[in-house]
Amino acid sequence: MSSKSYRNSKVSLTPNLCFPPIEDYGVIGNCHTTALVSSCGSIDWLCLPRFDSPSLFARILDLERGGAWSIQPVTAYESTHQYLDETNVLVTTFTCMEGQISLLDFMDITSDEQQDVAAPGRLIRIVEGVEGIVEIVSICTPRPNYARTIPQFFPFGTEVRFGQFTVTGPAEWHIDTTTNTLTSHITLHPGERVAFTLFTQEDTKLSHPAPANALESTLAFWRRWVNKCTYQGPYRNAVVRSALTLKLMTYAPSGAIVAAPTTSLPEEIGGERNWDYRFTWIRDSSFTLYALLLAGYLDDEHPFFDWLVRTVKVEGTGIKILYPITPQGQLVEQTLDHLQGYRGSQPVRIGNGAAEQVQLDVYGEVLSALHFAWKVGKYDPTAIWEHIRPLLDWVVKHWREPGSGIWEVRGGLRHFVYGKVMLWVALDCGIEMAETLNLAADIARWRQERELIRNEVFEKGWSEKLGAFKQSYEDETLDASNLLMSTVGFIDGTDPRMISTIDATIKHLVDNGLCYRYRNAPEGVSGQESSFVLCTFWLINALILAERTAEARVWFEQMLARSSSLGLFAEEINPETGAHLGNFPQAFSHIGVINVAVSLAHAGHVGTVQPQHINIANAVRRGSGGGI
Repeated sequence: MSSKSYRNSKVSLTPNLCFPPIEDYGVIGNCHTTALVSSCGSIDWLCLPRFDSPSLFARILDLERGGAWSIQPVTAYESTHQYLDETNVLVTTFTCMEGQISLLDFMDITSDEQQDVAAPGRLIRIVEGVEGIVEIVSICTPRPNYARTIPQFFPFGTEVRFGQFTVTGPAEWHIDTTTNTLTSHITLHPGERVAFTLFTQEDTKLSHPAPANALESTLAFWRRWVNKCTYQGPYRNAVVRSALTLKLMTYAPSGAIVAAPTTSLPEEIGGERNWDYRFTWIRDSSFTLYALLLAGYLDDEHPFFDWLVRTVKVEGTGIKILYPITPQGQLVEQTLDHLQGYRGSQPVRIGNGAAEQVQLDVYGEVLSALHFAWKVGKYDPTAIWEHIRPLLDWVVKHWREPGSGIWEVRGGLRHFVYGKVMLWVALDCGIEMAETLNLAADIARWRQERELIRNEVFEKGWSEKLGAFKQSYEDETLDASNLLMSTVGFIDGTDPRMISTIDATIKHLVDNGLCYRYRNAPEGVSGQESSFVLCTFWLINALILAERTAEARVWFEQMLARSSSLGLFAEEINPETGAHLGNFPQAFSHIGVINVAVSLAHAGHVGTVQPQHINIANAVRRGSGGGI
């Protein structure tokens, strides 16, 4: 673990009592949950044992009440943090007058088999002396149940138990009953290592290697997984980091994929656009599947498809847009009024009321995901056709109805253009699978309705005033989701209407090289959002399909430069300040990184994908080369 393996260094000074920038955080995890670690060595967000469990540390949502776990020198310091190459192991290096130490943060993940057991949650923090003699202090302030519970501590030597949790250290902890804080002081010489751990009572049923051995096995796990990546080229580091981040957001026991591992990080500082993303959106999960398949992870999709098939079987034609990662998870939207929110952004929400919305595009995403995996030889829809055919018959009967749209606006139902396009995609995918596999289907009716959808979109979804496809039949406004029309094969990328839509989007929705989702839409929510990271990647992909690849590459490199120092993206970026906003890290954003890099490779502009997986490009809807 020499310094040669460290990348993406960032300097930060000893913190005052203030919120770090969202992009200051690194993420670690074990495919059950994740933790956010600041560049000052403070774990400010952690839910155990699952993504959607109540938080144990939530300082990122309330500096005083939220709780955190920091490990730092006792004197003033500078710090940098970076990932060990091709892993999700985070290293923070502290330099102070007395010397230097390094802190390795990770969650124990040793094998694919381990992920099937009941929610292991062991978090390990290894501190090593590098230079000089440095005294460190570990301050652990757990605040379970979204800081609604003050824990009662029970010490057992170097362990302290509280509720379902146990924290360990190299020495006995000092318990401050006034502040309900655990503190441990350790002095380190060069080459000395000490370890701290945190785990749940469920974890006590598992056998655990020593922290040093767990580190080696965890490094090996992540590097074996990274080696499956088939993309080669100048953007490989960004592709690998994005793939690792998407893998972290997969809940291994069920195959469900969370949109982000956080809740209520604001889209606008001080505003109310604060949502809980610790759930599985059918759309986000399908897009994640595309991205991982495109990057060469051809053997990891079955858990997701098993989850998707189970969901479709249970729901029939009443597919919701989002689900909890386990049947026990709660979607009911609530506010936590005792938390001040990130930089005063209230309310803090848990649960998500969008679960009850009608978003018609989800049928297209389900069918497109199945179609894609079938085309690359990774899933046979024959066995579940009895559950798929009713979805297509439902589309035939209901495609004329309005919905809430991809952006979950709360301002009333509309005939959103992107939603209609994705219903066309659903029928298009179903027709091809039924014809090729000789499956029972009312193909003639499906074909007829498919063409009716297409004709209606061209008639009612096009705006002469805008010179572009509009957000909905009712509203003369642009929407970045329409940039996907060529990607999903609804229209050719070089069609004059598509070119005009791209140019109108650049003119009216782009600010400082960053694309907004829309402007002046019927949102039903106050305040303003910032640019949406994925929309910029959609724009870049549309440029590639429009045969403007040189232009697309410039945009792409500008976007990569806007990532955090660790290569991570939040949901949004403020075009004026460059600050990241919204939940972090965001699956949508990292999907965009992979899609564009692979699109550029298949366009022959830069980068390659290994030949054995080149058939993936041919499987993407209408040969777009980049997936959705």
